[in-house]
Amino acid sequence: MDTSQTAERPEHSQGGKYTTKGKEFVRDTRYIGTRITADGADGYPVEPGRYRLVAARACPWANRTIIVRRLLGLEDAISLGLPGPTHDARSWTFDLDPDGKDPVLGIHWLQEAYFKRDPEYPRGITVPAIVDVPSGAVVTNDFAQITLDLGSEWAAHHRDGAPALYPEHLRDEIDRVNRKVFTEVNNGVYRCGFAGSQEAYDKAYGRLFAALDWLEERLTGQRYLVGDTITEADVRLFTTLVRFDPVYHGHFKCNRNKLSEMPALWGYARDLFQTPGFGDTVDFVQIKQHYYVVHTDINPTQIVPQGPDLSGWLSPHGREELGGRPFGDGTPPGPVRAGEEVTAGHNPLVPV
Repeated sequence: MDTSQTAERPEHSQGGKYTTKGKEFVRDTRYIGTRITADGADGYPVEPGRYRLVAARACPWANRTIIVRRLLGLEDAISLGLPGPTHDARSWTFDLDPDGKDPVLGIHWLQEAYFKRDPEYPRGITVPAIVDVPSGAVVTNDFAQITLDLGSEWAAHHRDGAPALYPEHLRDEIDRVNRKVFTEVNNGVYRCGFAGSQEAYDKAYGRLFAALDWLEERLTGQRYLVGDTITEADVRLFTTLVRFDPVYHGHFKCNRNKLSEMPALWGYARDLFQTPGFGDTVDFVQIKQHYYVVHTDINPTQIVPQGPDLSGWLSPHGREELGGRPFGDGTPPGPVRAGEEVTAGHNPLVPV
């Protein structure tokens, strides 16, 4: 996805306008809730090679699915389509591919796959979306459920050594943490950025930094959000943190302090960034292009800033002293799949 002023919608749906004067930002959380499951109860059974994950690197919600797919080793089971960081009046476009067309789905706009599902589809054309390749129709765009199902319903196709991202004995705590992180942080930065009044912004700003202070305290004494290994909770927080200094601090006015000025959160974010499967999915250039070019009511000049300096992401974080095992009894994923690498120079892990 990314959002319009009223939804988990792509920004194109309001022609570049994401704020409503005098109002606070309210996110529409209505999704196509169809699930791909091992038993195929919704009509879409787990079947390697049948589905394509469409996930723009620029979008934090889509970035989650790219990370989980890589951590679990599902590259052979589910192919990956990568729209560019901006979109036109119709929807996300495949402008990074030859002839501007997705090589598997054969479409120029993601909108085409949504209209295959429902010719009158009434809401935004969002990423991530999983598309049924034979029919060309979107199956689901429910980003929160997608990653959970990748971890459970697709278990038979996980790589050897894949981590348990949603272990049963920790699910209640993961769910509690995820609810707070989504409401106050993942969505909190958007409530600041898309606020339509000073009052709405002030309220959103206070809630966001109260939650970040809570996370700072929590992560001072433990390496990961829940338990002693990476879980779904860490994936969900990471994609917001990695965008904080490049876009949310300035563009969304989340500027009490930078992430790099919060010792525990900054160390935690660097720890994850340097863990295979996390930082190697992040494209800082596309992230900045998306926010600064698409949100024209916030940044009418569409000028993309040069900074910040990204070299600090590779500095030692010292989080190993807190213990924990990133992958538990599992192992790190191998090298990034050929053809899915982040562009050279767009990430300090991928030098020019």
